[in-house]
This record gives sequence, structure tokens and C-alpha cells, in this order.
Amino acid sequence: MKKATVIGLGRSGIAAAKLLIKHGHTVTLSDSNNSPTLEAQKQQLAALGINVKLGDKFAPSDEDIIVVSPGVPWDIAPLVTARELGIDTIGEMELAWRYLQDIPWVAITGTNGKTTTTALTDAIFKAAGLETIACGNIGFAACELALLETHPAWIIAELSSYQIESTFTLTPRIGVWTTLTPDHLARHKTVDKYAAIKAKLLRNSQDRIFNGDDRYLHELGESDWQDATWTSVVGREKLQGDPELGIWIEDNWVFFRGEKILPADSLKMPGEHNLQNLLMAVAIAKLAGIENSEIAAAVASFPGVPHRLEYICTYGGADYINDSKATNYDAADVGLSAVKSPAILIAGGEAKAGDDLAWLETIKQKAATVLLIGNAAAQFADRLQSIGYTNYEIVETMASAVTRSVALVQQHQAKIVLLSPACASFDRYTSFEHRGDDFRQLCRMLAAND
Repeated sequence: MKKATVIGLGRSGIAAAKLLIKHGHTVTLSDSNNSPTLEAQKQQLAALGINVKLGDKFAPSDEDIIVVSPGVPWDIAPLVTARELGIDTIGEMELAWRYLQDIPWVAITGTNGKTTTTALTDAIFKAAGLETIACGNIGFAACELALLETHPAWIIAELSSYQIESTFTLTPRIGVWTTLTPDHLARHKTVDKYAAIKAKLLRNSQDRIFNGDDRYLHELGESDWQDATWTSVVGREKLQGDPELGIWIEDNWVFFRGEKILPADSLKMPGEHNLQNLLMAVAIAKLAGIENSEIAAAVASFPGVPHRLEYICTYGGADYINDSKATNYDAADVGLSAVKSPAILIAGGEAKAGDDLAWLETIKQKAATVLLIGNAAAQFADRLQSIGYTNYEIVETMASAVTRSVALVQQHQAKIVLLSPACASFDRYTSFEHRGDDFRQLCRMLAAND
């Protein structure tokens, strides 16, 4: 019987362990952490025959295979040693692919935009009567799909650089690259290394789609990806690559390879970046053979994605918008650029490395006031002060920010109160979803008391 070690007691790691048990491996699940919650999970998994080691400093020994959860850095010494020893060392996504490769995959990656593109693509496929399941960073862990007794017609996977890094044979039917901006540099060290990981996924894809309006992707040049489908929201003349393979917007119509598909304003989500997401989703659908009428119906009824410019309520004449997914400067810049001005901006959390200059410039142009929360509040106050922007307040908590916004909306006749943090959430919350849920609840309580 083959021996397997899975590193990381999260959703992906547990699914990988169960999949390996199902296919005849003896499995040890290793995690460096320990807590009462993890102890309870250990007992549950022991009943399935999975040996769990908590507080474990993993070292490779005689395993046949090692499966790494996405949150575990790929270059830690034990994994480097395992690869040098010739142990089959892979990520959870690679393991899932080995059992699901007979199904066509759409694999979507990018710094920003991938979740909306994934969700819209999934909605279009379902509207066309195609059974799909979204996985990866959205929906299920990929190995959970491999555990199902029956499998969908298509898999729509949202893949982070962490998940791509540890794949080797993953060959999607359609690969999509939404955007590239500096992110996850604490793990990947350089933008070039980060980009190379994402490029690997596209090279391995049968059909490729690129956001041609993204500055970095645009500069990749036509020669590298000549056979790709490039997008542009500003017309055919701006397309990279072969225009005959492109998808663009012209006079409010989406054109795919010269064919009129649907009005661009059918999508109700605000912002030019969401038009880019629309083009990528439509291109995926067309490459998958879906009819125009089915695409149009799905787009028109698409409600958007929670925590991504999600409308919550209107109070005091201002729309309250949840953009908690904006966990870096570029995403927050996109979010603020998409909404009406003047806006009251709520920002802060656990700061990330990155270039904040474009975001700061958009704040000067569109924000009447910035309410600063979380650990980054003082740092952001210093950055705003450095550009001569003084209309900010350090309010520390989300509850204080929502309460304070009411008076500021009236004072500035603001149209929008926008949570777009430009930060990770882990100073006060367990995830960006947790943070957005808190904002949503506070806003609805505000509106309920009207």
C-alpha cells in the first residue's frame, strides 16, 4: 500500500487526504498548528483512517507522495528535500487533476477579477444547461469534486498562484489570465516569479484568453501569445494578437471574432473592470460552444459576487457598497474608480506591500473623506498626509466607520459609502468574507432603524 503525507489541515488538505484514502493510500495529515478545534477534527479524521499529526514539524521520510495545501509555501526546506529525494511532491490541485483530467476544465487566474469572471462563467454555463461546479478559490476544493460519485460536464476553477505553483500536468481546455499586479510578494519575492507561475498555466492551456487592457499583460507582446484570444473594452483597434481571434466592445456591443453577441450594458455590475470580466466570461462561453441567447440571458440576470462592489442598501441618500475583496491597492483603486463621487471610503486592515500611488491619486479625485480602520490606520494616515490629503479620520473599527459615515454623507452630499480596504483582513477578521459580512450586517441594521 502506498504511503502519502498531506501537509495542511484545511479544507483542501482534508479533501486531499480523503481522496488518497479512497484510492488505497495510507495517509498521514501533518499540520504545524494545534488548537481545540484542530483536535476535534483530528478525532473525526481518525475515524476515517487518517492519521493526523498536530504541532508537527514535517520531514520527508519514506512517502510515495506528498500533497501540499495551497497555504503552505512551496520552497520550505522539507519540500525542497522531498523533491531532491525524488518523492512525488505536488499540490492539492494537481492531485485533483489526476482524477478529473477526463473532464474539460476552465482555469481562471489573475491578481484581480478572477472571482467575478469565474462566477459569471459558471452562471453562463448553467444557464446553457451545462452542469458545472466552481472550485479552487471559489466554491469547492478541487479534491472534493474528485470525491463525488458523479462528475460535472465542465469544471470552472479559480486558481491562485499558490495553487498553480505546485501543478505539473494540469492541462485546462481553456485558460484565462485576468490581470497582473504585484501581490503575494512575501511568498514569491519578485513580480517576475509571480508572473512566471501564472504564465505556466496559460502555456499548458489548449485555448488562452488574456485581458488586453491590463498594462502588464499588454506589455507581454503579441509574439508570445499570438494564437490567444485578447480582450479590449475600448475597441477592436486596441486588440493585441490576431484581431480575428479577439473579443471587444464597440458602440455598447460585445463582439467576438466579429460577431455581435450582446449589449455590454446587460451586465449590471459597475466599473470598466467588470466589462473586462464580462469579455473574458463571454469569450470562455463562445469557445465552449454556448449559444448567444443563452449567454445574454445569463449576463442580464447575473446578480454579481458578494464582497465585490456588492450593493447592500441605501441610507441617507447614499448607496452602501461592500468591496471587502479589495485586499490590495490595485483592487481598491479599481473599486473606488468604479463608483460615483463624492464617496466616503472605508479603508484599512492588515497592510500589504505594493505601490499605492495610483490608489492615493484616485482618493484625491473621488473621496470626500476616508475613514481608517484596523492596524493600517496610522500608516494610511501618514500616506494620505504625505500627498496633502487631510480629509481622513482614524475610527479604528468597522462599527465606528459605519456609524460615522451617516453624518459625513450629509456633510459632503456623498453618493456612496464604500468599504474597499486595500488590505488583508487578518488583523480583526478571519477572512475578507468575514469582514464584508460584518459591514453588510452593520449597514442593514442602520437601514432597519430608519
